[in-house]
Parts: sequence; C-alpha cells; structure tokens
Amino acid sequence: MAAELVEAKNMVMSFRVSDLQMLLGFVGRSKSGLKHELVTRALQLVQFDCSPELFKKIKELYETRYAKKSSEPISQPHRPLDPLTMHSTYDRASTVPRTPLTGPNIDYPVLYGKYLNGLGRLPAKTLKPEVRLVKLPFFNMLDELLKPTELVPQNNEKLQESPCIFALTPRQVELIRNSRELQPGVKAVQVVLRICYSDTSSPQEDQYPPNIAVKVNHSYCSVPGYYPSNKPGVEPKRPCRPINLTHLMYLSSATNRITVTWGNYGKSYSVALYLVRQLTSSELLQRLKTIGVKHPELCKALVKEKLRLDPDSEIATTGVRVSLICPLVKMRLSVPCRAETCAHLQCFDAVFYLQMNEKKPTWMCPVCDKPAPYDQLIIDGLLSKILSECEDADEIEYLVDGSWCPIRAEKERSCSPQCPILVLGTSDTNGLLASPNVNGGGSVLGGSGGGGGTVGSIENGKLGADVVDLTLDSSSSSEEEEEEEEDEEDEDEDGPRPKRRCPFQKGLVSAC
Repeated sequence: MAAELVEAKNMVMSFRVSDLQMLLGFVGRSKSGLKHELVTRALQLVQFDCSPELFKKIKELYETRYAKKSSEPISQPHRPLDPLTMHSTYDRASTVPRTPLTGPNIDYPVLYGKYLNGLGRLPAKTLKPEVRLVKLPFFNMLDELLKPTELVPQNNEKLQESPCIFALTPRQVELIRNSRELQPGVKAVQVVLRICYSDTSSPQEDQYPPNIAVKVNHSYCSVPGYYPSNKPGVEPKRPCRPINLTHLMYLSSATNRITVTWGNYGKSYSVALYLVRQLTSSELLQRLKTIGVKHPELCKALVKEKLRLDPDSEIATTGVRVSLICPLVKMRLSVPCRAETCAHLQCFDAVFYLQMNEKKPTWMCPVCDKPAPYDQLIIDGLLSKILSECEDADEIEYLVDGSWCPIRAEKERSCSPQCPILVLGTSDTNGLLASPNVNGGGSVLGGSGGGGGTVGSIENGKLGADVVDLTLDSSSSSEEEEEEEEDEEDEDEDGPRPKRRCPFQKGLVSAC
C-alpha cells in the first residue's frame, strides 16, 4: 500500500490542469482554481482517501498522457518530468523513464506541502536551489529521511498543520535499538526534526516558526522553551535545536505520522528529518586531539609572522604577551585551542569550550568574540609544549625570533620594601631622629617630650600606645597658658620665634 501511495503522488505531480480537473471531477470534488490549488486537493485525496478505484483512475490518466507524448514527433523536445519527485517506482518501457531523486533511505513520501510551491511546472534549469542546513558538530548524520521541505500554508488561517508519513527501514531500527544510552531514555542514535528559514543563499541555522508544536503519532513532542530575559524591553530567546522524536516513534516496520503545527505570519520555513548519532564533548575533544593539533614549528612560524617588522608602520613590535590562563574559566590552560580564522595568538581551553557549547551552542571565540566553529579549531602545539615546560608562570612573551620567555608576576618582585623606613616621633634635646632597630625591623623611640607627659615607644616592630600622665594638676596647665601668652607678647616685639618641635609621635613614612 505504501508503494502504491508513492506511485500515486508521483503521477499526480506530473499532471496538467486538465488531468487534475478530470481526476477531481471523477470523485466529485471542485475543479475550479489555480493549478497549485488543484494539486493540493488531489494530493490530499491521495493522502487520506486513496481507494483502488482512485488509484486506477490516476494510473489511467497518467498512461493516457504519456502515450500521447510517445506518439509526438521526435524533433519536439521532451518536457522534463517533475524533478521534485522523491521516489520513482513506476516505469513504462514505451516512455522515457523518470529520474529518481537520489538520497539515502528515502522510503516513503513526506509532507505534501513540498509540492505546493508551483515548482513542478518549471523547467529543470530554472528550479529553485535547495535549502541547506548548517552542519552540527554534536550530530553525526547517518541517513537523510526527508530533504529540507518547505512548509506551505493550505489556507488563510494563521495556524497551519503539515503532516508527514514515513517508515524506518529494518537497518535503521537496528541502529537505534543497539545504540548506547547517553542518559536514561535517550539513545545516541536518534531521529531528529530540524526546522529553518527557507533561504537558499547560505546554509541555515535552526529556527522555529511561531506557535510551533510537533505531534508524533498520537503524542506531542516537547520543544525547547524560551530563555527568560532579565533586560527590560528585550524579548526572550528560544534555543532552536534539533528535536528528538525517537522516544515517540514506532521502532518497527509500521509507518510513523508526524504533524507539524506552525504559525503562518509571512515568513517561509522548511523542515527536514535525519537519522543522526549524537556525540558528547569528550568525543569531540578526542577527535580534535587526533586531527586538529598544529605542529609547534608551524605555530612558531606564525609567531614570527605576527612580529615581523612592518616597513609601513612607525611602531616596531618586539614581543607579544600570551596568558596561560583560560579566559573562560580563569584557570590554567590544559588544552590550548583557538580558531584558524582568529588573528590573535591567545588561546582558550578546548575542554571547557566544548562543554559550554554542548549545553548552549554559540561557537563564538571568547577572546575576539568572532565565530569559532568546531571544524576551524586547532590545538596550539607550541603553547602545549610551553605549558609543560613552564609551570611557575601564568604569562609568557613571544619574541621576534619565535622564542619565548616567562613573565613573572609583578607582586612577586615588589612584595618586600626596597627603601628604608623613617620613623617620626619624639626626639632628644638635640632634635635627632631615633635610630632603626635592626633586629626588630623598625625603630625604637625613647624618652618623653619636655613637659607634655606623653611617652611613645616601639616594641618588637610595632608602634606602642601613647601614655598620658593624668596626675598633673590644673595649676600646671594654667601656668603653661600664662607662659604661652608671654611668649606671644615677646614674639610681637622681637619677631617670630622658632617653632617648637612636636613632642608627639607622628608615625612612619617612606624615604622613597
């Protein structure tokens, strides 16, 4: 029955408007409308109500049309058949055989919306190029179950549904069943659905349409939700990734029905089905270590190239510093890595870079913030060698001849003072400063200041507390005030007198 369904759809897609009208009139359906509307009705008829009588009528119309073609003069060019047909099992000896679309394990027709874009009537040379999706490093494609197929709205409603019917081959079922589990209930070999914009100019990233819902057989499949946004006025983003359908599929020869519900808001989307093997970050790291290591001599030549004297530049670069700390996790590098397309010599750690992209794939260089895809990553052989030889420094400097030298931390060179310490405090009657105490690491102050009653000292390198004599009575203080007044009068008469030395200890200052 499935093979007959394939034949019927392929034959309907080659019909002219008159053939479609005859077919729709045969079953009592409306014959009015444009060709793509007639094709839509005919394919819906074949998809959901293909009786033996209907199949016989389709075959009769098809044979009648190509019998007329074979009776035409040879000088007339033969009109090419629809190149969008996915499977060709109906060949007649008296007609030109139809060319099947090559592709691994495309067993059954899918998404009749593929045929509603009117491309079937165009010559092969003016066909629209196919939509391509970007390769995903964590998914190794085994089979293509459905080529990228455009989702075409069936009416003017905002919410559209596009069905897809296919079956797995016994080999594909065996691959899924025998694959290991990445986590409970998640097999390494999966059937995934990918959705992207219908843009043929370049390989497309995964992009979900609005209001997306995916139903597999009789159950809805979970679709990644939106990331919450903490910034005001910024719409939340949804991580668009391949949707794993394996756990809801029939792992047998039975056909599986997938229905994609999507919002029709003007943008065009395409869907594709793949059988893939999901990889882990450790597997990608091992592959990178096997095929992505750049020889130290090549890295050394790159350093020389970066530091080569530019005759047009007025500034000569004699060296460039490179940190041995990963900018991602602020830890010492273990597997120094960067992209071939990056202009800098600074590396990041491949282990953490792959782990972060496994959780949230962005593939952006943490140093220059430019794309750093997996197939462009290389392991710096020269820096790997330096990491094993230089374990006591966190930074090195490349020189113009390609050599390198470690850069010690500044704080290690300036941890001890390089200049003497002067101590300001009480002095003797001659105004001399206290001498430093070699053993204690500081200076020892002795004596007391005149009549101030305050004593300061340094013991064991620490500044002692000031001691104030509280036994002095108020009479002594009043006498001091009278003496001060007399001094002021004498100063007015004889001119300014030399200032008194402060009897209190001031602290420590650097002589530098």
